[in-house]
Amino acid sequence: MELIFSFLIVTFILMFVIAGGTFLIEKEKRPALFSFLFSLIFIILLILFSYFDSSEKIFFGYGFVGTFIFIFILLIIPFKNKHHLKPGVVTKQFDERNVMFSRNELIPGTEKFNDYYKRNPDKKVLDDKFREKPGLLSKNASKYHPFKFASAEANFRTVEAFVPFINENLSQEKQAINPKEISNFIKSWAKQIGAISVGITKLKEHHLYSTKGRGKDYGKKNIQNHSFAIAFTVEMDKEMLDLAPEADAIMESSQQYLVSANIAIQIALFIRNQGYSARPHFDGNYQLICPVVAKDAGLGEFGRMGLLMTPELGPRVRIAVVTTDLPLITDDNKYEASVTDFCAICKKCADNCPTRAISFENMKEIDGVLRWKINHEACFTYWNTTGTDCGKCIQVCPYAHPNNLMHNLVRKGIKNSNLFGKFALQMDDLFYGRKPENKNRKSPII
Repeated sequence: MELIFSFLIVTFILMFVIAGGTFLIEKEKRPALFSFLFSLIFIILLILFSYFDSSEKIFFGYGFVGTFIFIFILLIIPFKNKHHLKPGVVTKQFDERNVMFSRNELIPGTEKFNDYYKRNPDKKVLDDKFREKPGLLSKNASKYHPFKFASAEANFRTVEAFVPFINENLSQEKQAINPKEISNFIKSWAKQIGAISVGITKLKEHHLYSTKGRGKDYGKKNIQNHSFAIAFTVEMDKEMLDLAPEADAIMESSQQYLVSANIAIQIALFIRNQGYSARPHFDGNYQLICPVVAKDAGLGEFGRMGLLMTPELGPRVRIAVVTTDLPLITDDNKYEASVTDFCAICKKCADNCPTRAISFENMKEIDGVLRWKINHEACFTYWNTTGTDCGKCIQVCPYAHPNNLMHNLVRKGIKNSNLFGKFALQMDDLFYGRKPENKNRKSPII
């Protein structure tokens, strides 16, 4: 028993030392400190154990090992929540003119402005609040930084340079296609050029906006003749997002909008070179709702904050989509209940939201569908106050930790057992803090 006890204690010491080293690599000082503190406690425990007499060693050893085995078994047994509420699927088409970005583009006094608020008078009072604020990337915004805001603006301007590629330029001849072979190629290639995850789904009516709400096609009905949609995610840098809602957050967000646009264009041009139609959907140029497509393509589930929760990085991603008539093999979309169950108990995003735009309550039936819904107007008004796209909810999400062995084991544990999920949440609060501070963090830029 003495040998088993010593082996377990040494294992714990090594585990916490390795965890502490991992946290240091991630530049996470608080969890690193806790890890090394726990390792020190176990070292002291091992030293004290050596001073016990034989009877005390047997008594303490059996007690410790027995407790460890009991807790370990409890955490690995696949306890599932048999009474979890499964979110519904929104099948009603959404009018893009109601999106906050579309409403933000309306100019007071214009025909579009008057027409929109004549049809939606309830939204005008809400929208007048964000119009009173300085605006995204404004010099008068509270988080203004001359270089970082200019960098984000440069990213968005570069995204606009991709717009001409949206138009078709097909090859003259359709190539003979093996759907499975080309589907696998597109997925592998997309990851090679920067995507984290890629999925394919049949394009459904509810994926598409019913009516365009931005640009020269404002007010026009969406007509889409494609059959398939390729959705993919790209990673947003954790160091940059850890500074949310500072200027670094919108720098990184805009950078990944640019990266995802570039990948979408490459995939679309590749498909056109095969003689098939393809349309890239990226920032400011969507005809569909990317997260809904991505969910149906098996890339994740919707969380409390209303964002797609991916298995690899949680909500710390940006999404783009390519629609096409190229014959493809679709991916299975199996609902992952552990994500919804964890979000139901976590509420960390709601606790840290500067405007309380994220609900603390359970899912509710909205428009006939059981789901969580954020207060878009409150969220967007805060964006226009800070000049950034905030990102605080993404920063604090336990699923958004780096994609490495340590955090992946925790994610697997959460997926396996609801009890483990509750334990993991308590550990996340202990190590990172319920309301993590970023005041001591340094920007990786300047």
